[in-house]
Amino acid sequence: MPTFIRPILLCILLSSLVCFSSCEKKEYVYGIEDQTIRPVNSEKNKPKTSMQYISILYTNLFRKVMSPNELLEAQRAIESIGDKQIAYDILVSKFISNPEVVVPSNDEMRSEPEKFIRDLYTRFFIRQPTEAELNWLINYLKKHPGVTAEQFYFAFATSNEHFHY
Repeated sequence: MPTFIRPILLCILLSSLVCFSSCEKKEYVYGIEDQTIRPVNSEKNKPKTSMQYISILYTNLFRKVMSPNELLEAQRAIESIGDKQIAYDILVSKFISNPEVVVPSNDEMRSEPEKFIRDLYTRFFIRQPTEAELNWLINYLKKHPGVTAEQFYFAFATSNEHFHY
């Protein structure tokens, strides 16, 4: 073999040894920890008293504090009806029909649906909606052009999550 080929072969041999010896297969082991996944509102498990519910509802809708006399009158009305859910529904309907209630217009709701929904969740549930909740409600608004802002307010005010804290 010619002498000038030997150094070239030697270089190739050494470089291949270096390449193969430096290539180590690394194995990574990832541990998976168990996670408990709960609904967003799972921390809200304590029901509000009728006084708390009425007071918070009034503040959410009117953006002002309810007088003690009005609060007592509303509580007596709730207690005088046997079915509490119907009593609360009637109270919410009465409050929402009042012209002093601060509810965005339907045009505002349709023009900025994401802002409207985020404001609803903040006002009634004291949290931000999940992406799934936000997307579902935006799609609902798009598919149901007849739904009004008052109907959303009624639904949120009478929802199970709003009855708990």
